[in-house]
Amino acid sequence: MKPIKPFEPILTDVIPQGDQWVAQVKWDGTRILTYYDGDKTQLFNRKKNERTKQYPELLRPNTFIQAENCILDGEIIALQNGKPSFYEVMKRDRIRNMDRVSQLQQEIPITYMIFDILYVNDHWLLEKPLRERQQILRERITENEVIRLVESFSDTEGLFNVCMEHQLEGIVCKDLDSPYLLEGKDSRWRKRKKEQDLIAVVGGVTLKNKTVHSLHLGQFNKDGQLFYIGSAGSGKLTAKDWVAVTNAIEPIIIKENPFINQVEVKGSVWLRPALTVKITFLEWTEGRTLRHPVIESFVTVPIEECLME
Repeated sequence: MKPIKPFEPILTDVIPQGDQWVAQVKWDGTRILTYYDGDKTQLFNRKKNERTKQYPELLRPNTFIQAENCILDGEIIALQNGKPSFYEVMKRDRIRNMDRVSQLQQEIPITYMIFDILYVNDHWLLEKPLRERQQILRERITENEVIRLVESFSDTEGLFNVCMEHQLEGIVCKDLDSPYLLEGKDSRWRKRKKEQDLIAVVGGVTLKNKTVHSLHLGQFNKDGQLFYIGSAGSGKLTAKDWVAVTNAIEPIIIKENPFINQVEVKGSVWLRPALTVKITFLEWTEGRTLRHPVIESFVTVPIEECLME
């Protein structure tokens, strides 16, 4: 069973509406495809890395799908305080000592949120419209305490508002007429996510080909010490902007790491706190770093105002 790269949604600021559009909750977990040949089952994530041993709960598809063989697409989630927690599911996903799997099954139960089927009974379904693939799932999947079908809603805007009220990650909007696109993404699947923002101090950078390509971010604690909160390399800066940043850091390069928590980032160039930048992100992790930080722009906010809450 050769793993494939699944269909990915594109980011959007505008929630699509119309009879052909449905919205699903964007579950805050890890994307997993299940490959079942009638005997053997393997699990792979969206980067084609195998995760079969991490989730033994899913290795008997014949208990929840009526099929001789199949490929299923879904999201594995783990709950914390009643809400999906990326941090919790990563404890399962990143385990390397497989002797601990049974223990973690008890400590961190998972749910497999299935939203698509790509192959069944020796036939590919990629060219069938989403509405037909969803019907096949409804006919063949039997839900249990681990297996759930992702529900679709015609009120796309309404679902997004409900997700924001409950502080969920967001929604994925899908065209019911869309086939399943392997190895890529297009506008027939669109994701709208919640965002938070803050102003951070740049305490260091990493270089690629002598040009800055990521920023190490911090905020000051109540004692005036700079605390590392994450690194960001993606965002709205152009190649020209990165060159300008490279030139701007020359007079503020220092030898010592300015962060109080002494984070080690390979190849870092440390900076005297002087530059500030606006960052959007999904949430804070338990380790007090930013999840999915994105650079919006450099700002002129004084560094003294960049305080941890």
